[in-house]
Amino acid sequence: MKVAIVGAGIIGVTTAYELAADGHEVTVFERHGAAALETSFANAGVVAPGYVTPWAAPGMPSKVARYLFSRHAPVRVCWPLAAHEVRWMLRWRSACDLTTYLANRSRLQRLAFYSRHRLHQLTEDLQLEYDRSTGYMVLLRSERDRRMVQPGLQVLRDAGVKFEEVDAVRARALEPALNPDTPFLGAVHLPEDEVGNCRQFALLLKNQAQALGARFEFNCTVAPLDAAQPTLLRVTHDNDAAPQATRFDSVVICGGLASAALLRPVGLKVPLAAVHGYSISAPIREPLNAPRSGLMDERYKVSISRLGNRVRVAGSAEIGGDPARKRPSAIQTLYKVLHDWFPGAAQLANTGAAVQEWKGARPMLPDGPPILGATGIPGVWINIGHGSSGWALACGSARAVADLMSRRAPEVDLEGLGVERLEG
Repeated sequence: MKVAIVGAGIIGVTTAYELAADGHEVTVFERHGAAALETSFANAGVVAPGYVTPWAAPGMPSKVARYLFSRHAPVRVCWPLAAHEVRWMLRWRSACDLTTYLANRSRLQRLAFYSRHRLHQLTEDLQLEYDRSTGYMVLLRSERDRRMVQPGLQVLRDAGVKFEEVDAVRARALEPALNPDTPFLGAVHLPEDEVGNCRQFALLLKNQAQALGARFEFNCTVAPLDAAQPTLLRVTHDNDAAPQATRFDSVVICGGLASAALLRPVGLKVPLAAVHGYSISAPIREPLNAPRSGLMDERYKVSISRLGNRVRVAGSAEIGGDPARKRPSAIQTLYKVLHDWFPGAAQLANTGAAVQEWKGARPMLPDGPPILGATGIPGVWINIGHGSSGWALACGSARAVADLMSRRAPEVDLEGLGVERLEG
């Protein structure tokens, strides 16, 4: 089958590999000059399936309201809000009821555990070497933090996730570089979770897909699908004056935020919104002062990850405002959390080292889980809406979509992850 994939982020690359591995003739179209340059570029790198949960959760609307005046808010609504963002937030608020949340959490975690399994299979079978480390720890500053995580720990127990509640002494034994001057209550240690460099993995897997015959065309723009001929793609390359039309047997839309505009002419209205996140990445100054693996500060919802010779600090969920502007207080929160826990870990800007400050748009659906599979439009498939969990969900999502396209039953239950959820 001749297949076109629109988008070469982590979702598009993993989908390209799986389809090429199944023997399909795959062409990937990407508007940037290389793979994984948007949401996949500098994300937190955390692969912790038990912590993959919807942003639409009971109590979240009131939390967001309280965060409006907090300097270090983990979630923030910024002004101005576009009309589609207002509509998105209204749908998000409706999805915060308990029944909807529990169903969507189950869907996300089911896919996340399968995806981690597939990630490990690919890493081992293809002998992929990228910056990664095993183990993940959630740091609890106070008794209030400990109480707040208890419902989540019950979810981990129900899912059979291996974890241990530890005191501060044990946490420091697991992560010896933790700042001795920062008092805290304890932590939740998840020894089987991990962190990994999403972009490195994407580039390695892209090479594997190319070795199987997949073609990647960069610096090109795909026009919105034509309702009369949805698998006839009109692609304009940077150096071309006019679009080139090519017919495919199937088209898979993995284009992140751009997916909504691509699909609108064929009658599929996908309520995607950009929920921005931030990260800073810096070279490690002294390995003994750096984390061994990945951690999250429960209070500020900021992660700190060891990625080879660099440390990455990531957090924030921000909707609205100017997408091109980095909010200074969001960046300051990342530096604060890094200094609280690992003050000597990184070579920061005042030392003359190159520190990468990044803001990325995470394409999110109001209720949380992505949408995968057939659209009901002949030849058109989707793999979109993974939000902040794209790295944790990518490998499983891609394998499931490839199975569906080959008319095989996926190894994971996709209940609630199809296009029919939009109608609900």
